[in-house]
Amino acid sequence: MKKMIGLLALLSSFPPLSTDMYLAAIPMLVKEWGQSLALVNLTLICFFVSYCVFLLIYGPVSDRFGRRPPLLAGVGLYVTACIFCAAAGNVTSLIVARTLQGAGAAAATAMAFAICKDRFEGHLRQRIFIQIGIIVAAAPMIAPVIGGWVIKLYSWRLVFIIQALMGLVAFFGVYKMPESLPAPAKESFSRVAGSYFRLFGNPRFILLALTFALTGIPFFAFIACSSDIYITTLGYNERQFGYFFGLNAAAFMVAPVFFSRMARCFPLLPLLTSGFTGMLGAAVLMLCSCLPAPWRIAVPMWILTFSFSFCRPPGNNLILEQVDRDVGAASSFMVFIFFITGACSMEVISLNWRDKIAALGWMGVVASSVTLIAWWTINHYIVLLQPVRPGGRR
Repeated sequence: MKKMIGLLALLSSFPPLSTDMYLAAIPMLVKEWGQSLALVNLTLICFFVSYCVFLLIYGPVSDRFGRRPPLLAGVGLYVTACIFCAAAGNVTSLIVARTLQGAGAAAATAMAFAICKDRFEGHLRQRIFIQIGIIVAAAPMIAPVIGGWVIKLYSWRLVFIIQALMGLVAFFGVYKMPESLPAPAKESFSRVAGSYFRLFGNPRFILLALTFALTGIPFFAFIACSSDIYITTLGYNERQFGYFFGLNAAAFMVAPVFFSRMARCFPLLPLLTSGFTGMLGAAVLMLCSCLPAPWRIAVPMWILTFSFSFCRPPGNNLILEQVDRDVGAASSFMVFIFFITGACSMEVISLNWRDKIAALGWMGVVASSVTLIAWWTINHYIVLLQPVRPGGRR
């Protein structure tokens, strides 16, 4: 089981490793290629847009043909795209290569959740999600530090070579992995693809997926603007930026551990409510201009990231608990709506804001407020959907 958890964690780490390792290079590429930040940030945004689109493809394909074939194809594409990224000579070629990289990375994340759903059940699956979350948390913590050192001492191109090697390790792990879906769907592919229409007939799944997607808005916006804030605005170098970003990402590792302890004493719903409230409080704190730089961004963002990571693993499990079939499509849609919302927030924060920290704070306030309202509404709605038990109780 340990090897399987390690492989699933590696596959789930593809998005943060593919972005966080080269964030420190973005201001450098703006100067080196003489392009605007908004254009260079398309290397991030196009990655996530492509990633989201292909998530919707891999899900039904895996339900029809099994998990391993599309996963091997996707990871193979990812490795090839990493090599193209390393060889890019201008911003256009890097955007195209990153788009291909996102298409390959989508298979890794979608299949990781689906395989976990195939192999584990109930509380065990939630425990596995938390364990994977703890391991995956190390990726955004370590990746920017490694990336900052590599970029400072060698070249940003070496970052993508390292990602290619990571992809090769995952490829051979998947190659040796037994198929987790012993009985793929026997319907035609067009009928399997119709699973998304069936999912939209499941209001609990759709509403929960949309609600948890909102939590990623300030987090993804921070990914897009962090290097510009720390390096361009505050004047830190690539290595120092890696430390700041890695310290923020440490919240990813601490939060799931803290949740696992709290879950032994408190019910799930109030724990998630407290996490959403923590995100709102952190976003409000970011709007306090009296805090000196860099702590005005570092401290509130650490709290926001902690609250976000506190909710994410149990949230994934709660969302997938709402489906009994079309698991691949459900897993893909869950991650799709999360990342496409994040990609939109990255585009918004890339605009020419006078104070990007304040803009980030307002995005967090709006997203967290809507999340809390939606969460209260969904809890009320789910209670109404529950069948009446004997004796007239719900």
